[in-house]
Amino acid sequence: MVPSGVADVAPWGDWLSAAEGALRFLHGYVGWDLWVVTHVEHDRQIIVRAFPESLVRPGTELPWAQSFCRQMIEGNAPRVATVTAAVPAYASRSYGSIRDIAAYVGVPLVTRDLELFGTLCGIAFRAKPRSASRELPVVEHTARMLNTLLATDLPAPTRTDLR
Repeated sequence: MVPSGVADVAPWGDWLSAAEGALRFLHGYVGWDLWVVTHVEHDRQIIVRAFPESLVRPGTELPWAQSFCRQMIEGNAPRVATVTAAVPAYASRSYGSIRDIAAYVGVPLVTRDLELFGTLCGIAFRAKPRSASRELPVVEHTARMLNTLLATDLPAPTRTDLR
């Protein structure tokens, strides 16, 4: 038996728990106001997990066409923008529920076959200093860990789990 002092590094039981753990880690280590894991399905981007949950509920659906994440995935904008208003592809999307996004960081989540699953992204409601872009490798590494878990036998979420 493992001593109780190491239980904090025990494996997660499923992919959703790992995603939630990743968001908590990023919020505590990198900061930013909101961290989300999303799933892209047809023309919708679905929030799978969020931290803190009080800012957006899992199951919330957003139009993929208006997403910052889509701009990042398609290569129209960088993975990190410490001032979204300074990036034309992001600034043109600053309306509706996303008008308060002042800084954005996002990384693709992909399956074993390199099909887009969704994104891991962080949002800040105030612009960040340029130095905040130094944290991108931490976000990319966290996304790769989630991608690896998607590629293993660890059960991935089903559509009903996303709600």
